[in-house]
Amino acid sequence: MGALVTTGQILDRALAGRELSATEAEQLFTAQGDDLQRLLDAADRVRRERVGDQVTYVVNRNINFTNVCVKRCGFCAFSRGHRAEEGYFFPVEEVVRRAREAADYGATEVCVQAGLAPRIPGSYYIDLCRAIKTALPSIHLHAFSPEEVLYGATLSECTPEDYLARLKDAGLGSLPGTAAEILDDQVRDTISPGRITTAEWIRIIRAAHKLGIPTSSTMMFGHIEMPRHMAQHMVLLREIQKDTGGFTEFVPLSFIHQQAPMFAKSLVAGVRPGATEDEVRRVYAVSRLVLQGAIDNVQVSWVKQGPSFAAQCLAAGANDFGGTLMNESISTAAGADHGHFLTPYEMRRWIRAAGRTPAERSTTYRILKTLGESDELAEPARAPVLESYTQITHSNEFRYRTTARS
Repeated sequence: MGALVTTGQILDRALAGRELSATEAEQLFTAQGDDLQRLLDAADRVRRERVGDQVTYVVNRNINFTNVCVKRCGFCAFSRGHRAEEGYFFPVEEVVRRAREAADYGATEVCVQAGLAPRIPGSYYIDLCRAIKTALPSIHLHAFSPEEVLYGATLSECTPEDYLARLKDAGLGSLPGTAAEILDDQVRDTISPGRITTAEWIRIIRAAHKLGIPTSSTMMFGHIEMPRHMAQHMVLLREIQKDTGGFTEFVPLSFIHQQAPMFAKSLVAGVRPGATEDEVRRVYAVSRLVLQGAIDNVQVSWVKQGPSFAAQCLAAGANDFGGTLMNESISTAAGADHGHFLTPYEMRRWIRAAGRTPAERSTTYRILKTLGESDELAEPARAPVLESYTQITHSNEFRYRTTARS
């Protein structure tokens, strides 16, 4: 039996640029006390060497065009059944209006994701892309999780590869790498039975990359996963990236438990009430070390953690502050209380407070503006009028029963 490897030895390997194994990453997830601080310091050093002291952000708007969904995921407090009084559905012209409003504010991206609504035609996602890009040719369309791609392909009776090609032809710019949760089917079958499988998620992500459609990558943690699940998840993403080079960033997403059915209704045994702050820091730090040289952009989530703690996590290996969002609904529906819009000015303020230099980026991490201390940009004169998720679900204007198209 070989000698035990210490946390310090693993960190030395990472600092030397060596590729960490899943077993080594799993051990780092147990770091506490002095070892945890050494882990954070190592991640911050690798971050500085790989991407420097800039912290990027994107001016974007989330458009969750419906909350009606045929799936019932245990972690999702956003979705509603098609008979529910709180189900809503934005018609295409409303989605376009919101996209135009975002562009007028200065957004370079709209992120379009939603529930899997019944009775929509298979071409719906394609038609939506085409409508947005016809109205706003220069906006970047970051849209549709692998789950939605699979749903559209199934409704259209074609392969996911063919469906992705049609989406790209209609103007899709990139794909959110959501619906990943934890890429382990035993975990997935517990927290979201009936959801897209690990193999299906990988197939669609690889197909997107092959077609030249970049994607983000994500991981949801703080529920029932164990360190080995997270370690294997990260190594799997690294292996995909080594083959395809299509991931733009890694976004760890801490589980918001308050209104999530599997916690609030005790549907899943042993589910935790989200991650602790130390757990969040460890995830950022380990991901920086495991993914270095493969996925070099690691994004904090201000909507899940709050901007103050998100700014603190910039010292744990992260280098991106995410998007302005404008209409974030999924985390707020689950109980996150940090709002649904962070202005560019506020983002820059938090980034500077962390001792870093803010830079506005495109979806694919092209730097658009770098802002020093004496080079502030004025806020746009008029921000969009933004309603909360509760306001949307309690309004009759876009009630699903009357606005959904067949």
